[in-house]
Amino acid sequence: MWITLFLFKIICFSMSQAAGGNSFTTQKPLRCGDVLLHCTQSSLSWTRCYEEKIAKCELKTRIFGFSRQTVNSLLEGDLNPTSHHRVYITSSSFEGAATTVMASVINSTYFKLSPPQRSRLQFHRREGTVLRGLVLAVKAVNMTENGEIIRNLLQPIMLFFKHNNMLSEITDGTCVFWEESNSGTGYWSVKGCKTNKTGDEFICSCDHLSFFAVLVNPEISVTNLDAEKLSYITYIGSALSVIFTFISLIIFIWLHRRSPEKAIGLHMQLTGAMFCLHLSFLLCSFWEWLRKNEDSSICLVLGLFLHWSLLATLTWTALEGFQIYLLLIRVFNIYIRRYLLKLCLVGWGFPTFVATICGISGVYGKYTLQLREAKNGNSTAQMCWISSDFQSRRPLVSYITTVAFPLLVVLFNACMLGLVVCKMWKLRSDDKKMNFGSSSDWKEIKKEKRKRLWKDCLTVLGLSCVLGLPWGLASTTYVSLTGIYIFTILNSLQGVFIFLWSVGLARKS
Repeated sequence: MWITLFLFKIICFSMSQAAGGNSFTTQKPLRCGDVLLHCTQSSLSWTRCYEEKIAKCELKTRIFGFSRQTVNSLLEGDLNPTSHHRVYITSSSFEGAATTVMASVINSTYFKLSPPQRSRLQFHRREGTVLRGLVLAVKAVNMTENGEIIRNLLQPIMLFFKHNNMLSEITDGTCVFWEESNSGTGYWSVKGCKTNKTGDEFICSCDHLSFFAVLVNPEISVTNLDAEKLSYITYIGSALSVIFTFISLIIFIWLHRRSPEKAIGLHMQLTGAMFCLHLSFLLCSFWEWLRKNEDSSICLVLGLFLHWSLLATLTWTALEGFQIYLLLIRVFNIYIRRYLLKLCLVGWGFPTFVATICGISGVYGKYTLQLREAKNGNSTAQMCWISSDFQSRRPLVSYITTVAFPLLVVLFNACMLGLVVCKMWKLRSDDKKMNFGSSSDWKEIKKEKRKRLWKDCLTVLGLSCVLGLPWGLASTTYVSLTGIYIFTILNSLQGVFIFLWSVGLARKS
């Protein structure tokens, strides 16, 4: 009886093991539409899980955002998971047996960015907004018993990302792939990928298979309402600057007669250039507003005057930085015979020479600014400046005189301001050493320190305006609409800041 019972248990155990093994071997693969959900809920890296499961998934009916195709030496691959995504693989991209290629579209929110690592430089890392918020995953596996996953290619794969340039206002994009780290996070890398752009799509050429995307930076859209507000700010600010620069010019002339210092003479020349700049801007804007449909020689002259005033302002701003260089760097042997006269030859001569050459070349005329608004379409605003026709034919002149030259001036003067801050910091540190233990009245010392701190901060702010550092905020206009407002407000009120600086110098004298 015991023997019979023992044999019965052995038979039952064997049957259960056979049934369990049979159920294991006949376990159905995941459906292709369920792979992403399954992998994101697993404890392992979901990208590695997705790479393994998607190669063996079951596809019974067509799924939106997923496409699969066999590629061999005679058959090329052309997959369209969506109407906005296309994958093209040549027949020579793989070697050996036939290969199954899978292309699927995944929401970009599944990809968690890691913070930039300071320990090692990530030269290939890129930041930006994922086009349409969709990532194109392209995987391949050999159709052999081993089913080896393929990552590197003999020939680059071509990826096509369509975009609607009129709606999304996309000006630039970069093809990237997902570089994953050990923590499950990662970053977008451009290594092994090249980018080309046509009228309505980005074309990526990559030498491996991965999760691909296009990072775009949308162009800042200035609506008609914002343009109107910015215009009011600019006109009011420039009008105030004309008034206050004129008053500042009188103050500096008075100060220069009392004590003919080189610095006062420099400030006087800069103020005069800035007065011309804001006055010429108002004249150019209002003349075009009065004569919208007329091409006259007056507009050419006003455009030349505005360009000359801008160059003169930037040149005298650079000479202000040069004066600081002589005072802080050279210190000794800085006497230059007829110093102010030579500065005037540079400060007024260089802008005159450039503007004359540009005038002879026919640079000036009507400039048309395009304003984009999704609801009302495109609109334009015009003023007398470097003509739009000339800029389209020869953009180098406008780039050198209105972008490269101001950039060099701002960088040089920023370095000079940094030297001023370092000198001030060193002086204050020496004062602390001298005052330490010399007085028991700590309240008076703290009060004096606060006064000096405020005085130093005001000095740095004043020098920032004199050195033209607000022009450097032009870079923020490419980032956000807020940057455009900040740049417009600060630069239209330059004359007011110069007036405050002149009042401070007058009180000091």
